[in-house]
Amino acid sequence: MIYELIRFQTDVLGVSALSDHLKAQFSENSPSVMGSLTGVWRTEIGELGTLLLLRSFSSQDVLLEARRKELETKTPFGIERNDVSMEMEAFEAFPFLKPAEGGKHGGLYEIRTYKLKAGGLNQTLKAWQAALKPAQAYTCHLITNMYALDGALRICHIWAFENFEQRNLLRQQHYAAGLWPPRGAPEQIIHAQSCLCFPETFSPLR
Repeated sequence: MIYELIRFQTDVLGVSALSDHLKAQFSENSPSVMGSLTGVWRTEIGELGTLLLLRSFSSQDVLLEARRKELETKTPFGIERNDVSMEMEAFEAFPFLKPAEGGKHGGLYEIRTYKLKAGGLNQTLKAWQAALKPAQAYTCHLITNMYALDGALRICHIWAFENFEQRNLLRQQHYAAGLWPPRGAPEQIIHAQSCLCFPETFSPLR
């Protein structure tokens, strides 16, 4: 599965209006948007004034067609405001993970991005694949994990929990049992960042 993660940034007071606009664009199947809407989140802890939009595509060629369309227009996604920035990132899902499925998954989402050492992707993939089943009580909260097709070598994984307390308890339990993190994966990381966010009302992942 091919994904594109788009970070829309605006002033904090303008996020709701931007969200309403994007909801209308996708709800009305506007010709200005392509791809399948997968998730939309508003950051709560991290960079504020940010909406994260995840959409999926059947192939890299289709993604590139959509991206070219957004780059060439003066009003990407029909946005006519001059106070919105947009950063687009292309990813491919880890091959052993099923596609992200819409529906209620807990309500609190964590999106983590790890920049990897050069050559570190193969070991990361092997480590994650080996760790998923033994840590199933934790990894069942994993929505997807993806590796970047452009920019810095990195992975981005999305988790969903009922609340922050559940997230912390599961991590503590699995760390103590030696089931998490995946063995051999942390050694590949040179920079890590995380944000906590809530799904927008029109997000398929909620």
